[in-house]
Amino acid sequence: MLVDGKWEGDGQMRRSTDNQGRFVRQVSTFRNWVTPDGSAGPTGVGSFKAEPGRYHLYIALNCPWACRTLIFRKLKKLDDVISVSIAIPAFTEQGYSYGDYPGSIPDPLYNIRYVHELYTRADPHYTGRATVPVLWDKAQGTLVNNESSDIIRMLNTAFDAFGDASVDFYPAELRHEIDALNERLYEGLNNGVYRTGFATSQEAYDEAVTGVFRCLDELEERLASQPYLLGERITESDWRAFVTLIRFDLAYHGLFKCNLRRVIDYPRLSAYLKRLYNVPGVADTVDFHHIKRTYYSIPRVNPNGIIPKGPERIFAE
Repeated sequence: MLVDGKWEGDGQMRRSTDNQGRFVRQVSTFRNWVTPDGSAGPTGVGSFKAEPGRYHLYIALNCPWACRTLIFRKLKKLDDVISVSIAIPAFTEQGYSYGDYPGSIPDPLYNIRYVHELYTRADPHYTGRATVPVLWDKAQGTLVNNESSDIIRMLNTAFDAFGDASVDFYPAELRHEIDALNERLYEGLNNGVYRTGFATSQEAYDEAVTGVFRCLDELEERLASQPYLLGERITESDWRAFVTLIRFDLAYHGLFKCNLRRVIDYPRLSAYLKRLYNVPGVADTVDFHHIKRTYYSIPRVNPNGIIPKGPERIFAE
């Protein structure tokens, strides 16, 4: 992580836990918004107008938070509007790294090697973990936002003049339901798997893993009478669930000890996951090799770096 702009060690090795051994996620600090006219968004300051070619997205294909933004970029048809860089599939001693590797895309702006270099470009005295996604403004040469929840909302509407305005994953009539479900997904599933994998006490682990599978059981039941989490249409909540579910059997089940059941053991969830994966364009945002290789390179949970052979499949037949 960075301390006053200086790299002080791998952030993956310095994750915060409370006095009970519970994993505590760092709060994102860059919270400006891109808007159609450049006015200020819900947080931060203005002057970030939606313009084609102005913004660049830095991601890693293992990261579910980053890949939320990649899915929205793809499905909103913004590939030619917002450029992207993809990290190599490994946690290095200096965090996420950019370079030459199949499926990766180096940084075309500054030829940075590590994502933490972007943070010190934006704030020479930054203290905290250097995470992805990063939404970067080429015009001002600064970091706009590093909170995936904000970025997907921007991609959903701010660039409609340049992408597919007919696609809306956060429709006005469902926003209350989406927000409520998102909160449940975050606590029980999206962050729940990390609270399980990075727990440092038995009590914290037991609490977290129980919460993960309680949430999966609830989702399985929710899908008994509808194809998607909120009915007949795909919403933001589905993509929030998807990015964790697609990684579950590959990484979280084994590496993070979320091993009471696999997603493939849930018939409805497994079919649901496959439906979302088969949405045109979504498979392009998923790289199983990158996912497995990067997660299993985290020294804290896999000090020997051994990558398992399985699982052979993650979808039900």
